[in-house]
Amino acid sequence: MREGTVLVTGGAGYIGSHAVLALLDAGWKVVVVDNLVTGFDWAVDRRAALVVASIEDDAAVRAAIRDHKVIAIMHFAGSVVVPESVSDPLKYYRNNTAASRSLIESAVAEGVKHFIFSSTAATYGIPEVVPVREDSPKLPINPYGMSKLMTEIMLKDVAAAHPINYAALRYFNVAGADPQGRSGQSTAGATHLIKVAVEAATGKRASVGVFGTDFDTPDGTGVRDYIHVSDLAAAHVDALDLLIARPSESHTLNAGYGRGFSVLQVLDAVDRVTNVTIERKLEGRRAGDPDALIADNSAILAALPWRPKHDDLEGIVKDALAWERKLAERQG
Repeated sequence: MREGTVLVTGGAGYIGSHAVLALLDAGWKVVVVDNLVTGFDWAVDRRAALVVASIEDDAAVRAAIRDHKVIAIMHFAGSVVVPESVSDPLKYYRNNTAASRSLIESAVAEGVKHFIFSSTAATYGIPEVVPVREDSPKLPINPYGMSKLMTEIMLKDVAAAHPINYAALRYFNVAGADPQGRSGQSTAGATHLIKVAVEAATGKRASVGVFGTDFDTPDGTGVRDYIHVSDLAAAHVDALDLLIARPSESHTLNAGYGRGFSVLQVLDAVDRVTNVTIERKLEGRRAGDPDALIADNSAILAALPWRPKHDDLEGIVKDALAWERKLAERQG
């Protein structure tokens, strides 16, 4: 067992619950802080402690840090639906930016030395050059991306002023589920393409919307870099090891595979895996959707020993499908 405990915010949610599994499997002790507004207490592995609280509840967070001897924080809590951020920007600046400020202040006050932040490729907006590099212009086109970028900036300033270092991982399109079936994406009304597609394949939805067929891509539909959630979780554990080994350094890294698939390619893969032909509804573009969004992942490969183990599109779909079926049994 490693010395000290990792506090995981949002650990009852999709990506956070997989990070909890990866940390526990790597020998870390874990305490989760989650308000369970969108998360599920049953998604938290029983080896971890669960504190039901919001991250802006300074007293609860600081007590958890002290009681569990927390040495590092992985911060996943926040709101993630891009269209909602456009219609309700204040929710995103409260849940993502202001709440993160409270959490970072608690970390500094309690002497936590390492902080890993769940950021997003939405910080880039619509990139002029693809694959996109970490030093590409940060021009978010929605409050979601801006709320995350503001937290990155806070972390940079705080790390310059206090004895804390950080890693901000900019996620591309996260998909799939734990290959052992221990967790997956469980939120109702999800907007992620692979989640939506396996819901359609299992009868939860009648069809899948294809938003835009006139993009500058080989088949006219948007191209995205899909990363398996378990690979993403593993990257967080490796990032934590790096922060501990080099306490004077901080890192901002793209978390993706460096290659993309179009919407139609993804739906074709789901059809192949399920032997079901999903009905596709061709609809207009959504505002702000780039033609292609693919990570240049050379920096994360250079900085970490991390190497993808699940970078197979059909494998990602199979894991997502297995979880969807398990979820249907649970909800049935």
